[in-house]
Amino acid sequence: MHIVIAIIILAAVIMFHELGHFIAARKSGITVVEFAFGFGPRIISKKKGDTTYSWRAIPIGGMCSMLGEDEENDEPGSFQKAKVWKRILVVAAGPLFNFLLALVVAMVVIFSIGADPARVVEVEPGSPAAEAGLEVGDLIKSYEGSAVMNARELYVFTQLDDIPTDSIDLVVERDGEKKTVSYKPATVMRWLLGYNYDPGTGPVEILSVMKGLPMDQAGLAAGDIITSFNGVPVGSGEELAAYLQEYPMDGSPVTVTYTHNGHERSAELTPQYYESALSGFSYNMAREKQDFFSSISYSFGEVKYWLDVTVKSIARLFTGRFSIKDMSGPVGIVSAVGDVYEQAAPEGPFVVLMNMLNMLILISANLGVMNLIPFPALDGGRLVFLIVEAVRRKPMKQSIEGMVHFIGFAVLMAFMVFIVIQDIGKLF
Repeated sequence: MHIVIAIIILAAVIMFHELGHFIAARKSGITVVEFAFGFGPRIISKKKGDTTYSWRAIPIGGMCSMLGEDEENDEPGSFQKAKVWKRILVVAAGPLFNFLLALVVAMVVIFSIGADPARVVEVEPGSPAAEAGLEVGDLIKSYEGSAVMNARELYVFTQLDDIPTDSIDLVVERDGEKKTVSYKPATVMRWLLGYNYDPGTGPVEILSVMKGLPMDQAGLAAGDIITSFNGVPVGSGEELAAYLQEYPMDGSPVTVTYTHNGHERSAELTPQYYESALSGFSYNMAREKQDFFSSISYSFGEVKYWLDVTVKSIARLFTGRFSIKDMSGPVGIVSAVGDVYEQAAPEGPFVVLMNMLNMLILISANLGVMNLIPFPALDGGRLVFLIVEAVRRKPMKQSIEGMVHFIGFAVLMAFMVFIVIQDIGKLF
């Protein structure tokens, strides 16, 4: 069942992307030669006007083929004959439609189950945060100069990134007014395995691992699910937190049992001594129903959150905190959807639906951002050529641009094959 759901999600996200190109092209007077659902040989097709609408054999994604898109063509309605600003709009419309889809689905989710405001629920007495004036009930709007749209975004700042040891700067909303809270956090030396996990009531999913620390050295990765700690079953982040509170690590080896793409594994890890800062406060991680206008605001914040996560993940590839082995293609996405489906299924159809919609938001935002990367054959690469043309008021030779995109496409296909092989390897 989850394979069918994953295919539906992928198909919807890619088709909406292509629909953006299609609508923008039609509005710009550019002839769309074919608008197709799927790839491969045509199964059904019908021509209406200048456009052939078709259903192809492989039901993932689709395409929008425009007249003169990749070759010289002087016919009326050719892509190359359109004004440069219209071509920029057509190319950019695909990623923009992905962001629009993510926004619409985010509204459905947030109107249905609410948002997770980053509201302070506890301030440690006597801590630097308390002395600086942070109070229970404060709504955190900014952390270290970065806007905070929801609690998960604050979690990224405080858990997936290291908490700064020199100072923490917050902007909070209290009784309708914004206040600044700044303080130097307390630091502790403690034993770490080097990972962050979902602290909620769901399965203990690893959200990230710190490069060079025991978890990373043992091969554990984001997406793995911890099922037991030193032989003690842990069914949720809350249970793991309670266990570690009662039995804190002291440098002795620990045995972690976990599932990796559905396969159970075990690793013996020796914690490392590490200095870390303490924020001195905790915050809400649960969903809360919102009024109409707050729901709209949090929906935009939801999309911003996923865009930020995607951009930061790409950045971490270059800084070494993530590696290519952490990337996933279609096979990995199907596997991830399957894991989420199996975790949500016991809670009932509504919970499954909300989790699948959240996956759709994530995938749509990812596809939009990835397509804007300025690499040949991607929308971002095409935009680079168009922007250069707009600046110099002269198009690049079509033969040169076509060759660059062809080489880029070949590289992308080779990379995709590598990712698919890697994803299949992760299943075993």
